[in-house]
Amino acid sequence: MNLTDIANYRYSTKEFNSNKKIPEPEFQQILDLLRFSPSSVNSQPWHFLIATSKEAKERVSKGTQGVFKFNEAKILDASHVIVFCAKTEIDEQYMLHLLASEERDGRFAEPAHKDMMHAARAMFINIHRYDLKDVQHWIEKQVYLNMGTILLGAGALGIDGLPMEGVDKPVLDQEFGLREQGYSVVGVLSLGYRADTDFNAALPKSRLPSEEIFTFLP
Repeated sequence: MNLTDIANYRYSTKEFNSNKKIPEPEFQQILDLLRFSPSSVNSQPWHFLIATSKEAKERVSKGTQGVFKFNEAKILDASHVIVFCAKTEIDEQYMLHLLASEERDGRFAEPAHKDMMHAARAMFINIHRYDLKDVQHWIEKQVYLNMGTILLGAGALGIDGLPMEGVDKPVLDQEFGLREQGYSVVGVLSLGYRADTDFNAALPKSRLPSEEIFTFLP
């Protein structure tokens, strides 16, 4: 596997082949990546809505009406659609839930390590809650880390994708009752296979040159 080749192959797919579906074994790997993506202090402040049927994708497409109509077909024609949701709060109950999960998975070599992990996680969350006052923005950063993981992983599997912020997030929050569950939509990711007629597939990538974006420190 050559990561440079994968990065060059991957692009923002503008038109999907609606007749080509992602095989189940490949999509299971996508689901595994969603679970195993990194997050700050292992906070995992996310939830994912998976749409594979025509009816489910139509529900997601309700977020592309009006000003976002240009994204409707990119949801309806995709093989699979993932709605990325962020928690609206990380409270003590959730932190204890994480701690219990980590303990079940054998993360604590010594009993004292459990208390240390809880204190460290609370410290970082409270920095963002009380000092920086950007806790929701910080939570959403973790979700974007996950989306980036999926884009590269999908490219490695030969699966095309399109991340979209161009959706009506309040509409989707309401459609799926997310706020009542303690979540809110961050973005949508369509996955599938590029159509032969996708204009963007034929265009070269454009990135700033290496000498402009890299500084090798002495």
